Amino acid sequence: MLSLSTGMRQSLGVFMPAITQNIGVSVSQFTLAIAIQNLSWGLMQPFIGVWVIKVGFKKVMMIGSFLYLLGIIILATANGVVGVTIGAGFLIGCALACNGSGIGMAVATRAVPIEKRSFILGLVSAAGSLGALVAAPIGQALIQAFDWRIGMAGFVVMAILVIPGAWYAGGVDQEPILDESVNDDIKPMKVVVKALKYPPFTVMAIAYFVCGMQLIFLTTHLPSYLALCGLDPMLSAQSLAVIGGFNALGSLFFGWMGGRYNKLFLLGLIYILRSIGIAYYFYVIPDSTNTLIFAAYIGFLWLGVVPLVSGAIAEMFGVKWQAMLVGVAFIGHQVGSFVGAFGGGLIFDALGSYNLALQIGVSIGLFAGIVQASFALFKTKPPASL
Repeated sequence: MLSLSTGMRQSLGVFMPAITQNIGVSVSQFTLAIAIQNLSWGLMQPFIGVWVIKVGFKKVMMIGSFLYLLGIIILATANGVVGVTIGAGFLIGCALACNGSGIGMAVATRAVPIEKRSFILGLVSAAGSLGALVAAPIGQALIQAFDWRIGMAGFVVMAILVIPGAWYAGGVDQEPILDESVNDDIKPMKVVVKALKYPPFTVMAIAYFVCGMQLIFLTTHLPSYLALCGLDPMLSAQSLAVIGGFNALGSLFFGWMGGRYNKLFLLGLIYILRSIGIAYYFYVIPDSTNTLIFAAYIGFLWLGVVPLVSGAIAEMFGVKWQAMLVGVAFIGHQVGSFVGAFGGGLIFDALGSYNLALQIGVSIGLFAGIVQASFALFKTKPPASL
């Protein structure tokens, strides 16, 4: 479920050049749709986390899977900005709140004992990243062999396959919550307020903005940047696939590291290393070799944040409220995604290049990474049990 939904979402950028040329949608309009997708996902995630407690994972994930399928179908049949915005934007965003990384990590946490939690979160995040390894090359190959609508038809087939994955994963509803200190009387809003008053959580949630901004900028605009540089369109799909493959290794690595070292410090380190890599790659003249090397480097640092954030929240506040509080932190991530997708498109349309967008992204990334890593070194009193 997570692999296919994440893989298709990360691969939508390969369709941008064809869609903008064929149905009169500008780069900024397409990226606005992707920005709306991320904002819808982020704003809905906390409420979906509360809903999961009431109705269970299976119902939520099944509804999300059907919404995802509907969004892909509407995008495949779009003839203008409205169809692109509804399909790629709002519907897929709502779907991901139900079957994306936040819910996927909560399912994994429920299913395993505490001592194995961090590694298993890394394992599930790794599996989730493998979808781009399949989706991006398939989409690009179908676009080049036929057209972008046939490429989207391939995504429709993949979206159908998400449904049985959600059904099977929903069996976790039968597993007991392992936290012994769960308070059944506390209200969701009280939990949120308590979390936001806890400095490590607040800093992590704010710094999460950088993660969304950098990653969505790359998945949305890297294909356009490579086309602007006159490189083979298939290189963008290959790059996204390499990101997916190395992301699996990075997720496993940081899931393992999170079980041994300070998760918040590791988050800051990832943001710093990402920013350095982005600055270097966009400074040099791109070719197929350094593009694929960059994809491998950035892929290793891609979703390693997911098991670290999910694991840190489970440690701070327990498993029951994990999906909701991951959603609260995820709002910062998705606001960053909105800025990365739409802001990058606006700057490109206005200036004809990505230079300013990259300078802003790298600067904010370095600052947030240093703050996050530094803050992790200070000891703070943990919150009372929820």
